Amino acid sequence: MSNLVSLLGWSFLPNLVTGWVQTIYYGIAIRAGDPKPQPGTPRYAEHRRRIHILVVTAYLLYTIYEADYEIVRAGSFYSDLDLPLNATEREVKARFRRLAAIFHPDKASTSSSTTTDDINAYFVHLKTAADTLTDPARRFAYERFGPDAVSWQHCKTIKDYVLHGAQILGPYYGVAAALMYGLGLLGYLDWGRYERWLVLAIMFVFELHTVTRPGRPAVLEKVINPVLALAGRRAPYLPFQAIALARKLSVTIYIAFSQIGPLLMADTRGGQVQLAGGRKGGDDEVVLRQGLDRLEAMANGLDSDTSRLLEMEMSPFAGDAEVLGTMNGRVKEWLVQNTIRQDPMVRDALGRSFMRRRIDAPAGAKGTK
Repeated sequence: MSNLVSLLGWSFLPNLVTGWVQTIYYGIAIRAGDPKPQPGTPRYAEHRRRIHILVVTAYLLYTIYEADYEIVRAGSFYSDLDLPLNATEREVKARFRRLAAIFHPDKASTSSSTTTDDINAYFVHLKTAADTLTDPARRFAYERFGPDAVSWQHCKTIKDYVLHGAQILGPYYGVAAALMYGLGLLGYLDWGRYERWLVLAIMFVFELHTVTRPGRPAVLEKVINPVLALAGRRAPYLPFQAIALARKLSVTIYIAFSQIGPLLMADTRGGQVQLAGGRKGGDDEVVLRQGLDRLEAMANGLDSDTSRLLEMEMSPFAGDAEVLGTMNGRVKEWLVQNTIRQDPMVRDALGRSFMRRRIDAPAGAKGTK
């Protein structure tokens, strides 16, 4: 659920990119010499609202494309053996025999880019894929839970695999529900609160139905995979791949609720992006800046207090410049010896410096000088 947690600190980058895009847009759309909309005007705020929606939408679409790309790049046992999803046990064994004649370690030859270990590992992978697809229970588990199911211990039947997978599925959605509830109490998920719960419920039902039914989901077999087949050059989705993409899509929807939803109903007539509830777009940056200002003020106050305490300690020697100079020097030396040099980062840097000095030392030499 780390993707869901990242929603809290995700708003800074889109605001930065929105500013860049708006500047570029004005440079292209407005002719030289014509006045550009200025910050604080309704026109500027409306442009910023629309551009921000486009920036966030483009990013979210890219996350879906990236997730699909990772699924294609990872492949599957079917694609590794170059088999269709409906391949029979006989077809799997025949295909493996043909591949074994080429990639068996006793027959495959090494090259500058492949080693003996690479050849052995690839052959073991092909053997594991063939053994999985020829075992009905393991094939069922692989298609629904992915490659991790192949290594599950003490699972022999389909029921064993389903029960083991349910032990993983329950805590995942339990943590997701608890996290959403906690963030809602803190006020982070105000917009689209009920829609978020609806998306989570749909995801849970879809995944539970996918991993427990004897066949593949109808929406996958009759809608998604046929469309991919028409598009060409794209392997059909297995159930576990569809679940992974659906999870990524659900997180994308959560981000859309947080980032795009409030902007759709924002008011820009006052010259600023006024979000629902009276909050203004860009308030996150304002809060961050205010926090940094408070931190700087605290640091300055601490520095002033330290200076006053040092002056009080030196008050008995007021008027004696020689004694004050000696005391300042000793205080500085004490700080260097007992504070700065004892700092782990400083000691580590000194150690690396000594090591560099000793690079050209003769063999057997000791010391650091």
